[in-house]
Amino acid sequence: MISSLRGKVLDLSLSAAVIEVGGVGLRVLATPTTLAGLQVGQEAQVYTELIVREDSLTLYGFAEVDERDCFQVLLGAKGVGAKLALAMLAVHTPDSLRRIIASQDVAALKRVPGLGPKGAQRVIIDVGDKLGAVRGGELPPVVPAADQAAAGSANPDVVAALVQLGWSEAAATQAVAEVEGTAEGSTLGVPELLRAALRLLGGGRRG
Repeated sequence: MISSLRGKVLDLSLSAAVIEVGGVGLRVLATPTTLAGLQVGQEAQVYTELIVREDSLTLYGFAEVDERDCFQVLLGAKGVGAKLALAMLAVHTPDSLRRIIASQDVAALKRVPGLGPKGAQRVIIDVGDKLGAVRGGELPPVVPAADQAAAGSANPDVVAALVQLGWSEAAATQAVAEVEGTAEGSTLGVPELLRAALRLLGGGRRG
């Protein structure tokens, strides 16, 4: 089992990084939070989970052990595959998921694209207390700036990544435009912009 990787970052996209280990470039799928902390040409370490299928070997990478461990627990819930587990961690931090599941907050959990009410209830039941206690370290919320958002200014790459995660194009476009309309958002790089838009969408907006 490959539990971690350390090497030079060769390439970054909105959903994955290529990390060179021993002369081999390994493609690692990751959340925007993890990808935002990586830089091409710099050495990085990620904690990984290898998913083995009949026709594929896929590596998922995380900046923190807690995220990786949370991903493993989520995979144990009925109906939750790697893509959905990664989407949960893209929208909610591990501690947010702990609070959501402990309080049985179905509405908060179904903000994850691909999770309806029944699926969210099943995750709450199956995961239970397996994520452990809250550890601290929540991200501050993104404040919407609808009045400042320019509808046509949304970064198309970030919008495409959000659509791939499961949001409608309209919701994704509006969220990205709102983030870009803030003073801070206008200076963000693509990974950080994606992360901020996810936080805004995770606050309750879906299309």
